[in-house]
Amino acid sequence: MPRDQRLDPEVEALWDDFHLYVNVSSEQLRSWLLTEGSGTQAFPAEAQDATSEQGRSILAVLRKRKVDLTPADVDVMRDTVMEIQELLASPPRAGASDQGWRHALLSLGHDVLRERELATEPGAPQHRRHPG
Repeated sequence: MPRDQRLDPEVEALWDDFHLYVNVSSEQLRSWLLTEGSGTQAFPAEAQDATSEQGRSILAVLRKRKVDLTPADVDVMRDTVMEIQELLASPPRAGASDQGWRHALLSLGHDVLRERELATEPGAPQHRRHPG
């Protein structure tokens, strides 16, 4: 995308939502995905193999500048926001102590424990639903 070309307002809003919902850094997400991918075993020789395709796609978007987004990146952002919203809309009774639910969110780059920390800060952003 040429630098002098402005992004579509919908893509701008999606970029903001993506970075609101994906509330961990790219390095934190990468570490989590490698840990999750290796389970209790040692890291494989080729650590890339331990991460999911979706996780790698989210990492790729996190490392990009807004002006460098591709249509595939926009799809990744939209899918990620929608998946996180769906998981947050139906939390289990145990909430963040439900490891399966929390791990599913972490694999998308969303840490519910961090969300609680941020929610107590003055002026903390509120989540908005992104139309699918």
